[in-house]
Amino acid sequence: MSATDVIGLPGSEPTRTWSDRDIQFDHYGGDPLPFGCTGATGIVQHFVELTGSRAGRSFDVLDASGGYGSACLGAGSAVIAEALATSVREAGYVTDEIASSERSLLLERLFGAGGLFAGRFPATDYRVSGRNSGSEGMELALRLVLESRFDQRRLRAVPGAEQRDLVLGFEGAWHGWSGGLLPLINRRHYRVGLPAIAPEQFGFSTDHIPFGDTGAAREWFAANGHRVLAVVVEPVQGDAGILVPEQGYLRELAALAERSGALLVADEVLTFAKTGRFFAMTDDEGPIPTDITVIGKSLGMGALSTSMVIARRKLGVRPTGAVSTSDLRPLTCAVIRAGIEHIVAEGLVERSAETGALLGRLLREHVVAEFPDLYRETRGAGLLHGIELTELAAARIGELRSCMIRNGVYVEFMSGAGRRSRGLRYVYPTMRVAPPLVVSAADVETIVARLAAGSRALRKLAA
Repeated sequence: MSATDVIGLPGSEPTRTWSDRDIQFDHYGGDPLPFGCTGATGIVQHFVELTGSRAGRSFDVLDASGGYGSACLGAGSAVIAEALATSVREAGYVTDEIASSERSLLLERLFGAGGLFAGRFPATDYRVSGRNSGSEGMELALRLVLESRFDQRRLRAVPGAEQRDLVLGFEGAWHGWSGGLLPLINRRHYRVGLPAIAPEQFGFSTDHIPFGDTGAAREWFAANGHRVLAVVVEPVQGDAGILVPEQGYLRELAALAERSGALLVADEVLTFAKTGRFFAMTDDEGPIPTDITVIGKSLGMGALSTSMVIARRKLGVRPTGAVSTSDLRPLTCAVIRAGIEHIVAEGLVERSAETGALLGRLLREHVVAEFPDLYRETRGAGLLHGIELTELAAARIGELRSCMIRNGVYVEFMSGAGRRSRGLRYVYPTMRVAPPLVVSAADVETIVARLAAGSRALRKLAA
C-alpha cells in the first residue's frame, strides 16, 4: 500500500444516531463536516462518512492537528490513562485552600530548586495559578496587569501609574473568545456589537501594530512608552497563520517593555511544547524574560482542558479576586506531572525539533512547490507549521478540508492575519499542520503524502 492510500476498515459502520449534529450548538456557522469519529489510537482517528452514497464507509485518518493543538501524546496514552485512574482513586479533590500533595509534587518538579522550569521561572521570583482553559488563563493575566497599577486597598492609582492606560497588542493576534479578551483582538468581525472596555478611570485601550516588525515596535514605544501598561504577545502567532518572527525580535520587544516600565505577557497557550522546546519565548541567547506567561493546550495532555499562569510574585489581585473552581486540582496535577515526566523521559520535545525540521522541508518540497495554485508558503517551528493558502484555495476551504480527510489526513485552518498596516502583504487563511509530539518520521512522510493527495483531489474538483 502506498503512502497516499487511505487505510480502510472492513465493512460499514452500523446505523447510529449522531445526535450532536442536531443538539450541539453550531460553533462554526457553516455546513458541518460530513464525518463522525468512532475512536482513536495514537495519531490514528477512526472516521465514518455520515452522508451521501458513501454513508457508513469507515476509514482511518492521521491526525495532523493534535486536537486543536492539545493532544500532544495522541490518543490512548497508557501513561495518562494510569495517571487518571490512580488520581481518581487516591488523590482527592481539594481546592487550593488546602495544600495538596499532588499539587506540591507537580510544582516542586517544575519550579522548585533544580526543577524543569526553575531556570526560567524560579519559585523565589514567580508564583503559579491554574485555570480551566487558555482563555481563562489569559483573562487572569489581563487581571494581573490591570491590578498592578492601583492601590487595591484605596482603589486609586499608585504614584506614577495614573497615565498607564494602554496595552500593546498585535495585528492578527488571537488570545481567546471570552469577553474580557476582545479588546486584545484587532478584528472588528469578532468585536462589533459586544461590550468593550472604554478608556476611563482604571480602564484601558489597546493599540495594535504589525507582529514581527521591530521598527514599528520602536516607533510605537517612542510615542507611547509613558502610557503603556503591558505588552501581550504570542511568540509565534497562531491564528494569524503561524507567523514566526525573525531572530532577535522577541528579545528587543522585551527590552522595549522593560525600559518603558511595562509588563510583558507571553501567550504560550498554543506554543507550549510545540516549537522544539517547552517555551517559544527563547532565542539563541536563551530564555527571554517575561512578567507573565500563560501555558495551556498541550499541558492537559489531550485528556483535560487546563492552563497555568506563571507570574512574578509582585503581581496579584484583590482578595478572592482570582478564586477558581479548578485551580490545579489534584487530578489535574497528576495528569500534568505524569505527562511531562513521560515527555522528558522519552525526549519528545527534543525529538520534535528534528521531526519538525523534516516536516517543514517536506511541506515545502511536496506541497507548496507542487501546488503553487493552492499554497503560497509554509512557515513554522518544531511541530507547529502552517501552509498559507492562495486566494483561490481560501475560497474553497470547506472542500479542501473534506478532500484532506477523505485522503486520510486531518488538519485545521487558521483565519490568517488578513490586512495589515505599514504596507505588509495580506495574509490568507492558513492550514495548520501540528501533529502530536509522538509522531514519527515515517508518520510525517505519510502525512505530507496525504496532504499532497488531498491537494490533487481539490484540483480535480476545481477543474
